[in-house]
Formats: sequence, structure tokens, C-alpha cells
Amino acid sequence: MTRLSKTIRLTFGVGLIAALAACGGSGSNPFGSIGSLGGSNEAATQQAARTRGVENVAVNRYLWAASLDVLSFLPVESVDPFTGVIVMGYGTPPGGSRAYRATIYITDPALDARSLNVALLTRSGPAAAETTRAIEDAILSRARQLRIADGAL
Repeated sequence: MTRLSKTIRLTFGVGLIAALAACGGSGSNPFGSIGSLGGSNEAATQQAARTRGVENVAVNRYLWAASLDVLSFLPVESVDPFTGVIVMGYGTPPGGSRAYRATIYITDPALDARSLNVALLTRSGPAAAETTRAIEDAILSRARQLRIADGAL
């Protein structure tokens, strides 16, 4: 995969994060409601969510941003903020020799370990449980850092 392609994917991911971060609006939900993405087209967005079997979904924007930040060495294959799923392709961490692939599932708007599920694979099968746990811990730590930095503004 070319460097330009990776840059385009990363730019797309950052743009999606910015869109999710802008969802908070009224301040009543600091995590941003996906149902409010459409602005004046909110009814259409909520109808699309209902069609998919999702009712007023909210994902934790800090977990979302931290997942993309911590796993930035992996190319983003697909994102679905309505279900809270980020699918990343194979990539090798800086200084590493083993390629990994990840699927991140954010299930709740709370900044909590129970809200985050990471499936980490190598080319030969599932990654070691310790490696997956280390990635989850890194995402949670980064999410807390982002939240603290956001609160300081």
C-alpha cells in the first residue's frame, strides 16, 4: 500500500473523529450523539439508524479517537459510528516485526473498560492475550488523556 493511500485513510479517520467530536452540541451529552450528525437533517439520520436497528446511538468520542491514535500504524479499512466498529487492516508497529490487524468495538458512551472490545489478529491467528490487553490499556489511557485535555479547555 502506498504512503499516499495510508495518508488518505488517516485523513479520512481524522475527519470522522472531528465529525463525531462536533456532535456534542448542547453539552448535555459530552460524548456526542450519532443521531445528531445530520444537523438540520437529524430526522433522516435517526431514520437511517432505526432502519439499521439502532436507536439514538452514542459512542464515546475519547475511546474512538484514542483507538485511531494508538493504532495509527494500521490502515483504516472501515468505520461505522452507528455500531461503534472500527476495522483496521494489517500493519506493523514501529520497531516491530509482526503484522497485526484489529477490530475495535465501542459498545457504550461511558469512558470505561467495559465499553471497549479489541480483537487483535496476526497473520497466523489471534494475537496473544497479553498483547491484546496491552492495546486495550493503551487505548483507555490515551482516552483518559484526551478527556483530561478536553476538560482543561
